[in-house]
Amino acid sequence: MQIVQMGWNFFQNEVLGMRWLNRLIKTLLELCGLDTSGKIGGSVLFFLYDMIKIMVLLGVLILLISYIQSYFPPERTKKILGRFHGIWANCIAALLGTVTPFCSCSSIPLFIGFTSAGLPLGVTFSFLISSPMVDLGSLVLLMSIFGWKVAVLYVLLGLVIAVVGGTLIEKMHLENQVEEFIRNANTLDVPQEELYFKDRIKYAWEQVVSTVKKVFPYVLIGVGIGAVIHNWIPEEFIVKVLGDNNPFGVVIATIAGIPMYADIFGTIPIAEALLGKGALLGVVLSFMMGVTTLSLPSIIMLKKAIKPKLLAVFIGICTVGIILVGYFFNAVQSILI
Repeated sequence: MQIVQMGWNFFQNEVLGMRWLNRLIKTLLELCGLDTSGKIGGSVLFFLYDMIKIMVLLGVLILLISYIQSYFPPERTKKILGRFHGIWANCIAALLGTVTPFCSCSSIPLFIGFTSAGLPLGVTFSFLISSPMVDLGSLVLLMSIFGWKVAVLYVLLGLVIAVVGGTLIEKMHLENQVEEFIRNANTLDVPQEELYFKDRIKYAWEQVVSTVKKVFPYVLIGVGIGAVIHNWIPEEFIVKVLGDNNPFGVVIATIAGIPMYADIFGTIPIAEALLGKGALLGVVLSFMMGVTTLSLPSIIMLKKAIKPKLLAVFIGICTVGIILVGYFFNAVQSILI
């Protein structure tokens, strides 16, 4: 058992966490005469290490996830969802959301397509909630930073929010809150061409290039903010605002994440730095969920497809769910970390 534990620790720290890269960059910076224990040197070390690590993981994960996604084009996904009913349909929709694009804005066109195709509204919302919040990439990346317990719980609770949220929306019978041009859209059943292995790899690589171009600026900004928090903002300030002494830390973090626009790859460095400075686990995870699920640009896009009442219900369900998840992680932090 001890050998298994040692093997897992090595995998988590050296493969997923890429601690060897941190040591390598630290050595190179010190050879260049930079003191990595100081504020400037520490910021440079944090920035280079997190930037390289995230972009490497990003490339590998997108390649794998996009290859899986090539088996689930919108038409096939619609047919799969159409076979299930009730809460099982919401569960399948939430699970399918984990193999779709990484940001909320990318998920909205698929949500519109599924709604136009006549899928139940609650099912499409389960997909819309889970897609940016709990993709497969988040599981691996969270594991590399916070460990497997936090990563698995984060994904499971995100799926719960998606299933419960979609089910509640279904029970409220808000179909008339979808804009008319979407409800009356005509969709064609276009058969999907059978792809060969090389076609799927080509598609996956194209997704890697496209996604990296799209998210790189946000990763750059996120790592930059993380480096500033990690080395320049006093620990006492973080603890005061987002630590044990502030019972509203989770609420503040969730609301603070809404105006931002990033995917999980851009928010992880900020969350990592906040946790290192003494912010509670639930606070940093609720911040990540708020950014990825309720970003202002995605809400503006969604407003074009649904009416204010349904938009308010969607925002309310997600916000309450994220806040509850945040307080749950605060309560069990001592067990998980």
